[in-house]
Amino acid sequence: MKVRWGVLGTAAIARYATIPGMQQAENCELYAIAGRSEKKVDEFKEKFGFEVGYVGYEKLLADPNVEAVYIPLPNDIHKEWVIRALEAGKHVLCEKPLALDAQEAQEMFEAARRNHVVLMEAYAYLHGQYMESLCKDVREGVISDILYIDTAFLTQGYKEDFRLHKEQGGGMIYDLGCYCTTMTLSLLRAQATRCVGDTSAAAIDEALTPEYIKAVGELTDEGVDAFVGAIMKFPGGVRVSFDVGMILGVNGFGRYDRLYIHGTRGAIRSEVEYNQEGNLSYRIFREGGVIERSVKVDQNYKLEVEQLGRCIRDGETPHITAEFSIRNAKILDALLREVGYN
Repeated sequence: MKVRWGVLGTAAIARYATIPGMQQAENCELYAIAGRSEKKVDEFKEKFGFEVGYVGYEKLLADPNVEAVYIPLPNDIHKEWVIRALEAGKHVLCEKPLALDAQEAQEMFEAARRNHVVLMEAYAYLHGQYMESLCKDVREGVISDILYIDTAFLTQGYKEDFRLHKEQGGGMIYDLGCYCTTMTLSLLRAQATRCVGDTSAAAIDEALTPEYIKAVGELTDEGVDAFVGAIMKFPGGVRVSFDVGMILGVNGFGRYDRLYIHGTRGAIRSEVEYNQEGNLSYRIFREGGVIERSVKVDQNYKLEVEQLGRCIRDGETPHITAEFSIRNAKILDALLREVGYN
């Protein structure tokens, strides 16, 4: 039985990524679209085939036919509308970053528990077969113990965008750094399940708690981070470095992503951009030679919508758990303090 969805907002990420994924998801029924502009609501309704359209978010939340809500609103109003949706009895998929700090994230998950509904943060790439393959190789010890992770996500600057405005939760740590930190946590969790032996919550918590976090950032005149370089150290001597920034020109072409995982008996290298689909590959370097790992990846947004649908219908555990989101939010909090954002 399909889950009947409403989309709360007409943002670009909804138009170009999530709603097309929802159209492909086998257990999703696109039912309602809401926005502040009647013109945009009508455009989305016609383009994607929504059954109903609402001018105003409150009207969608009041519709008893809506079972689940996708929220792609600006970062600064996530908390308000997530909690309002949860209190209306709706299951919620909210764009990353879920919250502006860990305290907000905790309050949102408490509201989900209180109202007996599911809340999941939207990191579509973590649902894809590419990440599944990377974590499987780490979990199986293909390069033995991780010593060092290096990753990056750099993109264009913007002439006008919410990422430029501090009051809307703009900047690169919120927008792109969260990819690097969730990649790190996913890989280290995969290693912990292999190396720790004890897979209890306490053991995993210890393995994924940074010993230190250091970062430097270039702030814009508006006070948001345009470029950030960070280093972190985790238990077992694992060091992590990453770079994020909107420095590759202005509203033009260009993007740079990388991932390098160095282990005690090999390394994994990838230049695949975050959140891609299709036929992707990465290389495993070991003493015996190089292995080219090829992975066929579905549309990631389709996969995350289907997964939340199974959580709603079948009681499956969300792939992005409350524990994971709150842990990641704490790391983002530390990074923001380091660069002087707050």
